[in-house]
Amino acid sequence: MPFSPIPRGVYPSVTSLDPKKLKEKGITLVLADLDNTLVPYKVLEPSPEVAAWMAALKEEGIDLFLLSNSRKPGRAQKFAQQVGIPYQGHSGKPKKAGYFKAMERMGRTPKETIMVGDQIFTDTLGANRAGVTPLLIKPIRLAGNPGRYIRYAAETPFRLLGGRRPFL
Repeated sequence: MPFSPIPRGVYPSVTSLDPKKLKEKGITLVLADLDNTLVPYKVLEPSPEVAAWMAALKEEGIDLFLLSNSRKPGRAQKFAQQVGIPYQGHSGKPKKAGYFKAMERMGRTPKETIMVGDQIFTDTLGANRAGVTPLLIKPIRLAGNPGRYIRYAAETPFRLLGGRRPFL
């Protein structure tokens, strides 16, 4: 499988990913990162817009699965239980094993799965390694950790390249 940090498009947020268009592309499973993808860091409740997007996925018959590297005890679990979706914490992204385990649990293949996340070197790289289509979104909020600014700066060339090859 390819060792590539380049996503299939860069999108403003998860809500810009139209569930109808995903379904038309044959997508039946969305693996999603938690922090800075579905909600800001430390937040346990989706915004009304994200909640509506999650409901629209369900209406289209697309399962949402929380694939998180979060090491905070119970964070991914609490969020997933609150919104009623399956989850996997400590997923080890960018290792492909976490992606395969999630797809196996959901009975899906890489061809019918996308990964939505805000980070190149975990979400996108891991998805590409597992043969899953990676869709990159802009992080919800960078504030609070100077290391994030450095990491996102290092990701800039890959974000620019990914923006030239949209999936939707």
